[in-house]
Amino acid sequence: MNTSHSLFALEASQVQSVLGEPAQVRTPCFVYDLDLARRRFETLRRAMPPRVQLAYAVKSNPGAPLLQTLAAAGASFDCASAGEVAKVRAAGPDSPILVAGPAKSQADLRAALYAGARVQVDGLEDVASLHAMLPAHGPEPLRVSVRVNPATAARERSAIIGGGGPSAFGVDEERLPDFLHAASAYPRVRIDGLQVFSASNELDPAALLDNHAAAVAIGQQMTQKHGVELRLIDLGGGLGIPYGAQEPELDVSALGEGLDRLLRRHTWFGGDLLLEPGRWLSGPCGIYAARVIRTKVSRGVAFALLEGGINHLLRPLMTGQSFPVMAVRPDGPAYRDTEEVEFTLAGPLCTSLDRVGTGALPADLRPGDVVVFGQAGAYAYTQAMTHFLSHPVPEQHWLPVADREAVLS
Repeated sequence: MNTSHSLFALEASQVQSVLGEPAQVRTPCFVYDLDLARRRFETLRRAMPPRVQLAYAVKSNPGAPLLQTLAAAGASFDCASAGEVAKVRAAGPDSPILVAGPAKSQADLRAALYAGARVQVDGLEDVASLHAMLPAHGPEPLRVSVRVNPATAARERSAIIGGGGPSAFGVDEERLPDFLHAASAYPRVRIDGLQVFSASNELDPAALLDNHAAAVAIGQQMTQKHGVELRLIDLGGGLGIPYGAQEPELDVSALGEGLDRLLRRHTWFGGDLLLEPGRWLSGPCGIYAARVIRTKVSRGVAFALLEGGINHLLRPLMTGQSFPVMAVRPDGPAYRDTEEVEFTLAGPLCTSLDRVGTGALPADLRPGDVVVFGQAGAYAYTQAMTHFLSHPVPEQHWLPVADREAVLS
């Protein structure tokens, strides 16, 4: 096993216990530790000031058992579709919900209204659609947030959907005054919230805090120049997890202390801040397990060919960064205490794009061994190309389970 084992929710012995004997294993599969998800939420909650709300980003992993676990712990939820809203309502009937997305359909907006969610508008079209859906003589206007695309790029290590520059998301900061003026013509909708994207998988709390300070500065302009009484400033997500053994863990205590200082400094703002952690909560809670079909060396490159590829794990192809990996031999002789080899991990699909990263694995890796990917609880099962080439869909198992036979055949 390589040194990245510390990035696994389950250690090798636990993985072996879950997977059992090779004849019993139903791989490929995902296994999630629900208790770890609950503990991580509680850790993050304790690290944040009382005026910082936490809304789990459902897009990272919408599994019903996970949503139920987080709802029971007191989480709010950040949804990006009517389908996600329905899943959250089934898991936590009373949980607060936010609904976001750059191209919300009428169905998305109606689902948000029906669920009592706070809508994040990305343009005047959202405002007009909501206004038309609301009763002409409602008790009070619908309170919504506006997403703003900042004029300067968010500080982050690697951008996937980062801020700054042209964007499909939100209202450009320089056009915000015109938007606020136009939105005021729809009296049944009231803007009293702001959302600004922070970063993607950021491990440096100082970088996140720089972005959060810039978001609050935009809110200050909205209040002091345009008379918007802000109740909520949504700072987005971006709380990162390490994918390499040498990468640091995000110091959430430092992040919480910095947000406390930010609130104390901006005395004009009496509302709440909101974070949208997704990957930070769900990523470390999951593993993905796939058996080795064969190994080979091609022109000096060692390959491990697995029963699952980008149809199950797309992230390495998208980002160029591998998940941490380890090898498990459920039976048979132990791995030799010798060197590890850097394997290119390839899947079964008939395309040269089917690469799920690289990893240092035992030199005597052989067919039937199980390669386990850590940090696979986020942006894995539901982000992948599941139906491509019609390979089997991997099973998902949620621990703790009452009956071990629910995992084993």
